Amino acid sequence: MIPAAKPIVGDEERAAVDRVLRSGMIAQGPEVAAFEQEFAAQLVGGRTSVAVNSGTSGLHLGLLAAGVGPGDEVIVPSFTFAATGNSVALTGATPVFADIEGTYFNLDPASVRASITERTKGIMPVHLYGHPAAMAELRAIADEHGLRLFEDAAQAHGATLGGAPVGSFGDFAMFSLYPTKNMTSGEGGMVSCATDEIARNVRLLRNQGMEKQYANELIGFNARMTDIHAAIGRVQLTKIAGWTKTRQDNAAFLNENLEGVLIPAVAEGATHVYHQYTIRVSGDRDAFATALREEHAVGCGVYYPIPNHRLESLKGYAPGLDLPETEKAAREVISLPVHPSLSQGDLDRIVTAVNAVAKAGA
Repeated sequence: MIPAAKPIVGDEERAAVDRVLRSGMIAQGPEVAAFEQEFAAQLVGGRTSVAVNSGTSGLHLGLLAAGVGPGDEVIVPSFTFAATGNSVALTGATPVFADIEGTYFNLDPASVRASITERTKGIMPVHLYGHPAAMAELRAIADEHGLRLFEDAAQAHGATLGGAPVGSFGDFAMFSLYPTKNMTSGEGGMVSCATDEIARNVRLLRNQGMEKQYANELIGFNARMTDIHAAIGRVQLTKIAGWTKTRQDNAAFLNENLEGVLIPAVAEGATHVYHQYTIRVSGDRDAFATALREEHAVGCGVYYPIPNHRLESLKGYAPGLDLPETEKAAREVISLPVHPSLSQGDLDRIVTAVNAVAKAGA
């Protein structure tokens, strides 16, 4: 089976972990501080970055640090992982689910504009699958209505729009460092912060509300990253540029050779980093995916079959909501392997399998 995703962890990461273990400094310490500085310099144009223990924590703490709380509304896409909506709900605010545009799977500015109320505090697009959201349009809407703009960049390490890196547009941006992301720290997240105030608030919130030991300034969490995880992340930072190029090369090969499916589009001025290579299929999507796995041993994923607004946990925020492009995408998408571990033989097999299943009508 060609895996749909595959974490890449090698001898350099193992050596880094061993070095930290031997140092005796295992919890948050100098490795975390170095990782934050290196991540900021390499991926977000030098914006202050704060490491936390997961991407979900990064969204949650970023929202709290930006002043989101009970009585507020934050507009988010429904076509995304549940952590996006969850993070808003965890602050006591209300996630307001907007539709996506049908080409890049990202928030539709027109749907966002129609979702604004007197309670709206901010807009939080997701750079889904590694393709940047329409940040210029969303920034214009936010500025027009006096709203804050946040970024869920969980899947978009190294993506750019108009030459600017994803993670440099909003009041804060969150990057996930989960094992199957484009780079990993084993588990973790990074919050890129536009202001010193937000950065300080995230640091306080991740560490029980204190910067100095026992001098607690507010109610906080234990959301720290360990030096073990940071050491892995620092090694991965040295490799992500090469891995991204390989993902893009793999995607280009698939673009050139797949037939009978709708391949992913890339907006003008955007750099796609292909966390997922997501196609649309006509007919029975689930049968198509089953055929790829069972008949051709090609792993694939469906991200996401149930939109946030229909999840049992979140549907109470969106009674009767109609999001046609979101529903259409949830019925049609399949993500194919695109990760850097694929061989040319793997890519050939993927193309052969997809074209055969598409020709057979799944």
